[in-house]
Amino acid sequence: MEKLAPLHHFHPPLQNSLTHKPIKPPPSKIFLDSLSSDGPNVTTSLTSVKMMHTQMIKLPQMWNPDAAAKNLISRYLEFGDFQSAAMVFYVGLPRNYLIWHSFVEEFKSSAGSLHIVLEVFKELHGQGVVFDSEVYSVVLKFCTREMDLWLGMEIHGCLIKRGFDLDVYIRSALMNFYGRCWGLEKAHQVFHEMPNPESLLWNQAIILNLQCEELQTGVELFRKMQLSFLKAETATIVKVLQACGKMGALNAVKQIHGYVFRFGLESDLSVCNPLISMYFKNGKHELARRVFDSMDNRNISSYNSMISGYAALGFLNDAWNLFYELKSYDMKPNIVTWNCLLSGQFLRGYKEEVLNILRRMQAEGFKPNQISMTSILQAISELGFLNLGKEAHGYVLRNGFDYDVYVGTSLVDMYVKNHSLTSAYAVFDSMKNKNIFAWNSMVSGYCFNGMFEDALKLLNQMENEGIKPDLVTRTGLISGYAMRGYGKEAMTILQGTKSLGLTPNVVSWTALISGCSQAGNGIDSLKFFIQMHQEGVTPNSATIACLLRACAGLSLLQKGKEIHCFSIRSGLIEDVFAATALIDMYSKSGSLKNAHNVFREIQNKTLASWNCMIMGFAIFGLGKEAISVFDEMQKAGVSPDAITFTALLSACKNSGLIDKGWKYFDSMITDYGINQQLEHYCCMVDLLCRAGYLDEAWDLIHSMPLKPDATIWGALLGSCRIHKNLEFAESAAKNLYKLEPKNSANYIMMMNLYSISNRWEDVDRLRDLMSTAGVKNRQGWSWIQINQRVHVFSSHGKPHPDSGEIYFEMYQLVSEMKKLGYVPDIDCVYQNMDEAEKERILLSHTEKLAITYGLIKMKAGEPVRVIKNTRICSDCHTAAKYISLVKTRELLIRDGVRFHHFREGKCSCNDFW
Repeated sequence: MEKLAPLHHFHPPLQNSLTHKPIKPPPSKIFLDSLSSDGPNVTTSLTSVKMMHTQMIKLPQMWNPDAAAKNLISRYLEFGDFQSAAMVFYVGLPRNYLIWHSFVEEFKSSAGSLHIVLEVFKELHGQGVVFDSEVYSVVLKFCTREMDLWLGMEIHGCLIKRGFDLDVYIRSALMNFYGRCWGLEKAHQVFHEMPNPESLLWNQAIILNLQCEELQTGVELFRKMQLSFLKAETATIVKVLQACGKMGALNAVKQIHGYVFRFGLESDLSVCNPLISMYFKNGKHELARRVFDSMDNRNISSYNSMISGYAALGFLNDAWNLFYELKSYDMKPNIVTWNCLLSGQFLRGYKEEVLNILRRMQAEGFKPNQISMTSILQAISELGFLNLGKEAHGYVLRNGFDYDVYVGTSLVDMYVKNHSLTSAYAVFDSMKNKNIFAWNSMVSGYCFNGMFEDALKLLNQMENEGIKPDLVTRTGLISGYAMRGYGKEAMTILQGTKSLGLTPNVVSWTALISGCSQAGNGIDSLKFFIQMHQEGVTPNSATIACLLRACAGLSLLQKGKEIHCFSIRSGLIEDVFAATALIDMYSKSGSLKNAHNVFREIQNKTLASWNCMIMGFAIFGLGKEAISVFDEMQKAGVSPDAITFTALLSACKNSGLIDKGWKYFDSMITDYGINQQLEHYCCMVDLLCRAGYLDEAWDLIHSMPLKPDATIWGALLGSCRIHKNLEFAESAAKNLYKLEPKNSANYIMMMNLYSISNRWEDVDRLRDLMSTAGVKNRQGWSWIQINQRVHVFSSHGKPHPDSGEIYFEMYQLVSEMKKLGYVPDIDCVYQNMDEAEKERILLSHTEKLAITYGLIKMKAGEPVRVIKNTRICSDCHTAAKYISLVKTRELLIRDGVRFHHFREGKCSCNDFW
């Protein structure tokens, strides 16, 4: 006869070894009151529990067996007798998922180890106790959790001997065991051994593959399951949808959508909500909307899926419309809804709007959680609002969010980007669980600020703490060195990455290209791009954006066009950030028409796109057009930020729109809650000064709440030269000498003013002052690109090889210009010499040489584009107008401040410069 466990009569499915039929316990009519905490026989010790256990064995008819077993388990666990608790579990309870899961949770909460449960099973099994298939199924789950490989295989052998291995639940448990403990191949073997697998096994096979990141196999199994006309569980459908989202498998998502309709699941929220999310992840917002509209019942998660998707793709008006619709149906937004809006606004570049939403959600009684704070800190970081960042840090500490590694990393990043490295390191050092992102952020922070020794020390500390630097760590170093002008060193680090077993990817190369571009080394950016291409690394939209910024900085129109063509062929131009960089490149390279065409083609414009187009019109002096774009932007529901107003005020100052300038300047605080920064005051001072309102500009400078910097005083000095106001000029220069003691432009501008007034002693005094202070005269240059070759004309450098031909052409050109009324402006020469000599010096101005060379070498009718590093003088500006008239040619000159577009004797600036 079989050996039975002590509570064999409480175990309904226990089998007899001869008949293999369950032994049925006697029916019970009495509930287990005596084991409840308020019953008459309260157990106060382990001994009393065992006595009660003995009484139950002797008088089984007096107790409800299931309730007795559950309470005995609880009491044994309470007194730490884990072995007895496990014994009762095996022989005293019916087995199903809920009961075994409840037992596991209670067992673990009492500090018990599942290893003990398995040991008890082995003991009982060794004593010859025969278990049913449900017990084996549960034990297999325990083996999977504890990774007990050999016991699981023993059980498999036992199951085969007893003929249980064809049981679908046993087979499912076996697949799970082999998949987790021995690998997917063994799990697949168990699955395929079944002649006609039921839906449970298909679901198990699909889930196992997806959990092991075998996404393609999992999705393919789901497709085969459909062909077998079996119904997938809701959880399986959701997992497959998530896998399709990771893979970008839109066609598979559409097939699942069809499956949902065939099986009438369109009202199942647990399926439809993920389906909406997957369509959004694949950029198909119309299909997501179709699913949403087809749903009879929607919950807050349905709306959150839609709002999140719309916000992430930049359809912010649609997101807000759903937000208001949600409220109209008496559904209250939850914190997830607000977080969707916060992250969406940040992702689209509307950083100011993130803070507006924060105020609004707080007004409606919502407190930001960890996820909210991550978006908020990122927005603060990009805006450079250090004081607000400190307030946010205080909120994080008060609410205990500092334990969250993502919040901590965002705090580190915020301080790093605001150049507060001491605070960044304090946060970093206090983080208990530093992830690789926190380390990388700190390393990058040191590199970006040129503190390379500190970065290398941190790298050593990182390795000492057992964290291996990854490709992102190396990329941070590459970017930091490149941004600081050490392009060669950055390239060395990139190449050295290979020796560490890491392969530089597109992000590494893009960091190198971007860093060089930001450091003003645009030529290096283009060279490194060629090398990247030679090494077989495919660029992405970020790479293209960086290259276009490099071209914009150098005004390399032809090279920019080549990159534009490359991005079209590569399918990268659809990226809104690449398209925005393209607008910037065309604007700064003098092709405003192309910039505007690209802008119009962008389907989903970001705030940066609008700002870029407004600034494009601004640098060409087309104020009305810039204002028109601003009005259009407001109609589109896009809120402006501080950069928008810098662009708008620049447009006003370059066009002489004084009233409009004041209007937008005042509206920043009153209408949009945006505080004016130095760049906004600079625009207003420049606008007033150019229009001749020097007194008003002076009053504004002295009444502004911010301390005037060099740009403010420089704007005043530049206009004093135009209006020949020495009093204000000397005050502005005095401040500039303190703020920019090595800037030769300030000295030269004052020399020019003194020379106009014939104050040659002051000119000599300033020249001596420059010499004493070691201030070197800034070398002026202009260049023009002809047939892929750049020709540079320098005021102090080597003369151009074709100088003779250029001067011969220029003398003839000046002769024709004089017939039309051109008079050289000799006031632009601050040397004390006769007028004829001054006229000769004016002919040597680099922009005139570049224009003339372009007229000689370029095709008739082709616009002449010249780039100059300093501000164009009034004589060259006048001469360019006459040249455009004499030669019937368009001239585009980009000086150190703006663009001048000359056509038919007129300039786009309307002489307001």
